[in-house]
Amino acid sequence: MKKMTYLSLCILTILLSCSKDNAPTSPEVLDDTLYFPPINSNTWKTKSVSDLEWNTTALQPLLDYLEDKNTKSFMILHDGKIVVEHYFSNHTATSPWYWASAGKTLTTAISGIAQEASLININNKVSDYLGIGWTSAPLEKENLITCKNLLSMNSGLDDGLGDNVSTANLKYIADAGSRWAYHNVYVKMQDVIAQASSQSWSGYFNTVLKNKIGMTGTWINSNDFNVYWSNTRSMARFGLLIYANGKWENTQIIPENFLNEATNTSQSINQSYGYLWWLNGKPTYHLPGSQLEFNGALIPNAPTDMYAALGKNDQKIYVVPSKKLVIVRMGNAADNINFALSTFDNDLWAKINALIN
Repeated sequence: MKKMTYLSLCILTILLSCSKDNAPTSPEVLDDTLYFPPINSNTWKTKSVSDLEWNTTALQPLLDYLEDKNTKSFMILHDGKIVVEHYFSNHTATSPWYWASAGKTLTTAISGIAQEASLININNKVSDYLGIGWTSAPLEKENLITCKNLLSMNSGLDDGLGDNVSTANLKYIADAGSRWAYHNVYVKMQDVIAQASSQSWSGYFNTVLKNKIGMTGTWINSNDFNVYWSNTRSMARFGLLIYANGKWENTQIIPENFLNEATNTSQSINQSYGYLWWLNGKPTYHLPGSQLEFNGALIPNAPTDMYAALGKNDQKIYVVPSKKLVIVRMGNAADNINFALSTFDNDLWAKINALIN
């Protein structure tokens, strides 16, 4: 009887072990590693809202809200995999749309890559690369402006003269580093990199970033500065690269230490601004076109560790390390025409929170 009992226990143990090995598990248990979509393929792995145990009843209200707010495309990635991908108003997965100022962060990325290649040093004067007289400021004031000032929006040049960045329009208003103002002069970093690399801006961009992560799209010149146009997945690929600390699979594309600088406060005036990245969770912030300081977080409903690429008329890339999320929104202005941030950000995050929490 004892032998039979021992034998039965052995068989039962084996059966339980096999059952455990074959038991269904969620994708997060099976594979929680960061995923990168293939560079030369349209395939992209997905997760479902239910896989993540999110609130499935909140998804349709979120999509309805996005449609009501003039959205053309919306994506949520979780650890690189697509959870939500939706297109509105005849916009499709292959339709291009403009990044507007969300594309400023592409210039940030290329600046970090060029510095790692010893082509530039962001602490150097802009005139070291472009020569003197690239502004109409007095020479001693022009020589105060570094590449880092361009990336931090504290060049001291007058932001009230329109979008044009011709020499005549780049006028002194304050010493570099003493005043934060949202200004298109950042595009001079593209000229710096083109000069230092002996290539065109778009050629260098394509070689060191676009082609390496499988982006599509192109730079289109508008009012003497470049605006990037691409499909939504290309915007999401860039967001994923940033979420992965500048790495694509096993290749470090943007230096991690530079990216860490870029996504933290870059100067003492606007705590919610890095190198062309907007930062949430800081005690104060400034807005484009204003010298006022506002108390509180940039987007109160969003996670405090979130940082964002924000473009005119509500082009968005949100990166949230604590939630393993990259979120992309493209479209027309949700409400009123705006430079970058709008009340839509906070309202949208209320809807996103209802889904993910």
